[in-house]
Amino acid sequence: MNASGADSDGFDPIAFLDSAVRIDSHADVTEMRSFLVDTLAAHGHDPTVDDAGNTLATKGSGSPHVVLNTHIDTVSPHVPYERDDGIIRGRGSCDAKGPLAALLSAFFATDPDGRLTLAVTPDEEVYSTGAAALDLTVLPGVDADTADAYIVGEPTGLDVCTAAKGRFEGTVALSGTNAHAAEPESGVNAVAAAEGALAAIRGFDADRDPHPDLGPATLTPTVIEGGDATNQVPADCAITVDRRSVPPESAAGFRDALETAVADAVPDDVGVTFDLTERPTPFLEAFATDADEPVVRHLSAAAERVTDGAGGAVRPFTAATEASYFAPAPTVVFGPGVLADDEGPVAHADREYVRVADVERAATALSDALDALVG
Repeated sequence: MNASGADSDGFDPIAFLDSAVRIDSHADVTEMRSFLVDTLAAHGHDPTVDDAGNTLATKGSGSPHVVLNTHIDTVSPHVPYERDDGIIRGRGSCDAKGPLAALLSAFFATDPDGRLTLAVTPDEEVYSTGAAALDLTVLPGVDADTADAYIVGEPTGLDVCTAAKGRFEGTVALSGTNAHAAEPESGVNAVAAAEGALAAIRGFDADRDPHPDLGPATLTPTVIEGGDATNQVPADCAITVDRRSVPPESAAGFRDALETAVADAVPDDVGVTFDLTERPTPFLEAFATDADEPVVRHLSAAAERVTDGAGGAVRPFTAATEASYFAPAPTVVFGPGVLADDEGPVAHADREYVRVADVERAATALSDALDALVG
């Protein structure tokens, strides 16, 4: 990258980011996607926009095949662009248009002997419909629907994140029998049964070992509803729970295990069902990549070099990401910016920002790592 911030291909990631942050893309990504497509075309690529709205471009052939992924949607509301003292502020500056700028720079700068693909999704912040439908075989010359490694752009402070917890959500439904409150023994009180259900939820992970990188899974009751009248034994009670999972737990396995645990903890005459919240795409499950994988080693070493040791640590990511859709292929999360700093939240907050120097360092680290992986 030269003194102007542009790489050898003439792409300036900071100029791209300046423009990208000004584009409102929380409710509709059409303008942002058009800007991305035009940028790729201006640098000699013929991008594909698939039926799910993913923007894809590929270069090189053969193996290994490395995919660079991030997203162009943001959370609401839009926060206007500002720039001062080497900092770009505004919605999407770190989540994830700053990482996108760095990934684009590395994509343009790499001349692979293997294959390098850019896959940018439109709906990460809500249902991940793009990542769930991503099919690499829509690209010319690509026969396998998965790659050999994935680098997912998110704000990690230039650390290399190799694991993340998953997130599931569902509702425990307890069913009993209505009766007059003057004769409670004639009915089956579903609200009273919640006492046992909550005890089962609290103790659900008591005998489970924590993950060596991610620590323990968590299970949190977040909403409880039950009863229709103040003088009636309630026949129904519902408890919504939030699950932050660790490998190797799957959504289906969690559903079955929790339903059994609650059923064992409430009276036999109380009905128990546990259903995961309906959504159009699979839940983001936990993932973990071995630290010895080449994508981890090369990217960590490159990030450590460009930051003089301040970055490049191998650690878990603290938020759920689309990376879970790409595992078990070796997958890492990496990018400029942070989820939070010493003052409080950054990503998804009104004070969202990214440091210009960190975007440039991320671009250099990615380029160096890709030269080692596919160059």
